[in-house]
Amino acid sequence: MNEQAYWEAVQNRDSAYDKQFVYAVKTTGIFCRPTCPSRRPFRGHVEFFATADDAQHAGYRPCQRCHPTLDTIPDPHSDVVMAICRYLETDHDHIPTLDELGDQFSMSPYHLQRVFKRIVGISPRQYADSYRQGRLKTALKAGISATDAVYDAGYSASSQVYSGDILGMTPITYRTGGEAITITYTIVPCSLGYLMVAMTLRGVCKISLGDSEDDLNADLIGEFPQADITRDDDRLMPFITPIIAYLDGHHTHLNLPLDISATSFQRRVWEILRQIPYGETRSYDQIAMLLGQPTASRAVARACATNPVALAIPCHRVVRKNGDLAGYRWGIQRKRVILQIEHECISNTSCACGTCHHVSKTDSSIRLNSSGASSNG
Repeated sequence: MNEQAYWEAVQNRDSAYDKQFVYAVKTTGIFCRPTCPSRRPFRGHVEFFATADDAQHAGYRPCQRCHPTLDTIPDPHSDVVMAICRYLETDHDHIPTLDELGDQFSMSPYHLQRVFKRIVGISPRQYADSYRQGRLKTALKAGISATDAVYDAGYSASSQVYSGDILGMTPITYRTGGEAITITYTIVPCSLGYLMVAMTLRGVCKISLGDSEDDLNADLIGEFPQADITRDDDRLMPFITPIIAYLDGHHTHLNLPLDISATSFQRRVWEILRQIPYGETRSYDQIAMLLGQPTASRAVARACATNPVALAIPCHRVVRKNGDLAGYRWGIQRKRVILQIEHECISNTSCACGTCHHVSKTDSSIRLNSSGASSNG
């Protein structure tokens, strides 16, 4: 045990040593991580241990600031952020402003906003707005009248909801599960199993990949149980044809008209996803940075997971920081295949799409059969 190096690490709060040792203070009976924010003790009062267990066996207690017995260090602002969340969830006649929150929790508005976004991934206003959207949808599904649900959820005017920005449809229509909405759809076999495209009069509302027609049918009906849903293969052929061409390895731009609802955060994430070039990927952290919210990677992942239109919003192009594939709403194997299709298209010198910048030829090694299983095992 190099105590001189350990002592220098304690003085410098060097995180590189955070799991190599703990130090205990004889005068207080407490042991800490090297990075503990507490005031530095005198060298003569310090004793070093290889593990937290060793320090506890020697009679020392773990510090309540740096939590040396835990694998990860709790954020010191977690409790106050949790309190802010609970406060935002209580009834208000308006969404509390940053100044009001700062007064309530004795923090400067700027510091409160920064801390909240670092931990939660979105701003206090976005959190409050998302929460009241959830209250509205729950109330409508429970059969509460549209007027009561709108005002009970915290909206100051029904026009905020009837604009369609919150639900993608009027509250009454949402409450009835899509009643009075006409949806047409088609399902075709493809290299990834089965592909479904569904449309309202305004645009494509759902693009799904699945293992069977029955599964895709059940999913569509479950989302819009009261809608007038009919199959119309001919009408949707112009919309499904470019998607099939895309899956066949053609660099096709899927600029389809969309009719999907989204929160403001989801909308921002999805717009960034649509800007990722064909054949390229971005990490969740990179998307969060582009949003101006570098700690919002988990919120970005949630926005990707709720994307209702596969391929049109290319959430498959988002990967982990180290390049590994994360989850995918339609199966991680499909995500792997889609990325490979794009890679092969831009690198295959014999590609027929005519729009790629060719570099070299690669061989196809993964495809899905009609059941969705990998054909190469």
